[in-house]
Amino acid sequence: MRKLTAGLFYSVDGVAEAPNLFQFDSFDDELGMLLGGVMGEVDTVLMGRVGYEEWAGYWPNAQQDEGFASFINAVPKFVASDTLKGPLAWSNASLIDGDLHDFVRGLKAQPGGTIAAMGGMSLVRQLMLGGLMDELTLIMHPVISGKGRHLFLPDDPTTRLTLIGSQQTSKGNVVLRYGLRED
Repeated sequence: MRKLTAGLFYSVDGVAEAPNLFQFDSFDDELGMLLGGVMGEVDTVLMGRVGYEEWAGYWPNAQQDEGFASFINAVPKFVASDTLKGPLAWSNASLIDGDLHDFVRGLKAQPGGTIAAMGGMSLVRQLMLGGLMDELTLIMHPVISGKGRHLFLPDDPTTRLTLIGSQQTSKGNVVLRYGLRED
């Protein structure tokens, strides 16, 4: 069974939206190594519509961060959307046909490496609360964002997690890896 993961940059006040507005001065070499390790394991990416539209408009022609650009442009990407129509223009991207949870269960049952949910807080939330996420990594930056969307919503159900691992980086980032707690 393949593992489904997600990683989000987070502020101390729980904001996960637009981390480029608050993480710029706390990104360090340790985070770079961590993300490089993740890219080495991932061979399939799941995306939400908004993340897909933002990333498809940027990464194919990105002049910076060549390592991530090479990875994300080449990896197979499956996009969850009720509004997009195919075929999708970005290389190796296709729409998920049918129910998201059924699609992900089928994908996890196939041979392959790690599946990563990227570019979509709503997608990550749905997969986590649907019991399909094997590992959620929150990269907490030492900053209060003050504004922006949170990953989880006030009416989400109580969901117990298990801390799988943690580390602190030289610039004060705290990397927390969680899995769903099995009761």
